[in-house]
Amino acid sequence: MSDGQRSPTPGDGQIVVSGLTKQYKNLRAVDDLSFAVRPGRVTGFLGPNGAGKTTTLRMLLNLVTPTSGSATIDGRRYADLTDPLRHVGAVLEASSAHKGRTGINHLRVICAAAGLPRGRADEVLELVGLTPAAKRKFKGYSLGMKQRLGIAAAMLGDPRVLILDEPANGLDPEGIRWMRGFLKGLAAQGRTVLVSSHLLSEMQLLADDVVIIAAGKLVRQGPVEQVMSSMTAGGRVRVRTPQADELVAALREQGATVTPDEHGVLLVDGVDAPTVGRTALAAKAELHELGTERPDLERVFLELTAGKAGIR
Repeated sequence: MSDGQRSPTPGDGQIVVSGLTKQYKNLRAVDDLSFAVRPGRVTGFLGPNGAGKTTTLRMLLNLVTPTSGSATIDGRRYADLTDPLRHVGAVLEASSAHKGRTGINHLRVICAAAGLPRGRADEVLELVGLTPAAKRKFKGYSLGMKQRLGIAAAMLGDPRVLILDEPANGLDPEGIRWMRGFLKGLAAQGRTVLVSSHLLSEMQLLADDVVIIAAGKLVRQGPVEQVMSSMTAGGRVRVRTPQADELVAALREQGATVTPDEHGVLLVDGVDAPTVGRTALAAKAELHELGTERPDLERVFLELTAGKAGIR
């Protein structure tokens, strides 16, 4: 945990993964992984295909037994939580239900099994915007509706912690926007929200913190802005000039790396915008555009995970 982050208090929903390892014969799916997920924030859990994300989440929920290390919620294993549905809501894949059962009845069955009030099913359907489809049979649900039903089921116990694996699968742009607002709202209530996703542009909008893994190992963790700014000091400079050849030659003499894009814009790494401006003046290159390109999460993710193949 970095300086300035508060220490967790018992029952606040802190997730702690410590030295977590999972070995399958000759395959190490997760390798000495450690990170913490704080309440009151949305944490994005990112990695290439096969990085070990789903295996980690399954160990956190005691669906897979670790080879070594631990994964706890409020200092306890999921299996040791009293009334776990009231502590943790989880969706590891789109909701599954009996094809002939309606959405509302699917949730009522879960309520009955968990000792929750029957009316809670109606409340969570309203929460995820599925009330109009409450009496529609599950077989008629789209993938996006199934995702919402899964989240409704996860929210039945009004948990402090929500763990979601690729929750935006099957959602249209409106649904993704709804998901973003919904999860941010839960975090604003002080809940812990851990989300695995491949939609990096969406994670940049949604997440407060990120945990990035590759080949089962931690690559980087921290607040999104901090992780992005740490990768490309000053950012990449964009410059457009009718004297491109002269400016490229002068910039390369300064040790800069210059890559023209398909629109004739020069993308410059290794020097900052003021240096590009001074170099252009000395080279008598007329500038039509000069600015710093802010690195995005996708670019940072690709830089951090380059050459680190997935292993699952």
